[in-house]
Amino acid sequence: MKISIIGCGRWGSFHAWYSSKIGHDVKLYGRATSKNMQMLESTGGNEYLKLPENVQLTKDLEYAVHSSNVIIISVGTQNFRGLLKEILDLNLDIRQKKFVLCMKGLEFGTGKRLSTIFAEVLESKNVAVWVGPGHVEDFVQSIPNCMVMAAMKENLAEEMVEIFKSPLIRFYYGTDLIGIEIGAAAKNVVGIAAGMLDGLNCTSLKGALMARGTVELSRLIEHLGGDKMTVYGLSHLGDYEATLFSNHSRNRKFGEDFVQNKKFDKLAEGTETVVALMELSKITGVELPICRAVYKILYENAEPEEQLMNLFMRSTKNE
Repeated sequence: MKISIIGCGRWGSFHAWYSSKIGHDVKLYGRATSKNMQMLESTGGNEYLKLPENVQLTKDLEYAVHSSNVIIISVGTQNFRGLLKEILDLNLDIRQKKFVLCMKGLEFGTGKRLSTIFAEVLESKNVAVWVGPGHVEDFVQSIPNCMVMAAMKENLAEEMVEIFKSPLIRFYYGTDLIGIEIGAAAKNVVGIAAGMLDGLNCTSLKGALMARGTVELSRLIEHLGGDKMTVYGLSHLGDYEATLFSNHSRNRKFGEDFVQNKKFDKLAEGTETVVALMELSKITGVELPICRAVYKILYENAEPEEQLMNLFMRSTKNE
């Protein structure tokens, strides 16, 4: 299968590595100005992996899209709509091409999910979403995990699973795209809160955080028309070990460093997602106490310990 990956950061480069390892013809696209692409061109790898020699690097977006049957996209959420408009402006016939979004997040200003944005801009439903637990650092060491694939068209998810399954990654089919996308995005915010608890030497409260986080997000998912039980699957609760506890988790590490006034120079996706979730909370009227606490700490200079302890010191309620 001819596969192009758009986005050459940590996860984009992983998907190029993985797709090549399982036997596909792979092209990896990045902008000429991208430091990630410059590193891959000069060294053949990055801090996480060494690309197989048969992975073709390209800075030509038209070539990347035109030359492959399946297009994986792994870029920053807030750059996603702009990228899709670039693809649209290429005036290519993409009706038979299958797109897979290997990214998590919600759009600023609208709170829209990635598959919704895709359908709006490209007027296509040939899109799948690939999320779930796992770290690049573990996968490249041959440590297996389970992930989930969902799509606007059910048969597309099944097709993509057949293309990408391997002993390294076992897939489950997801049927609730709303719940999967919201849950996958929101778990990064819970990860920041977990890191803050670590930094405050309150790690024991992460159990309560996990219990409350799932309930909080299940209410939002149900309000938006999804299945409230989806939050207990691989896209959210199933990803808690990797996001709330792992030393590889950027969101957890960001939260820990933030409350300890340490510099953190990598992308923590939850810092953007929490803004969009607060917008969704306002639009829907659904209360999101954990997300609100993280937002106030990050953007309103609220005192971290006070905000987080307030989550667990509210009036007594039934579990």
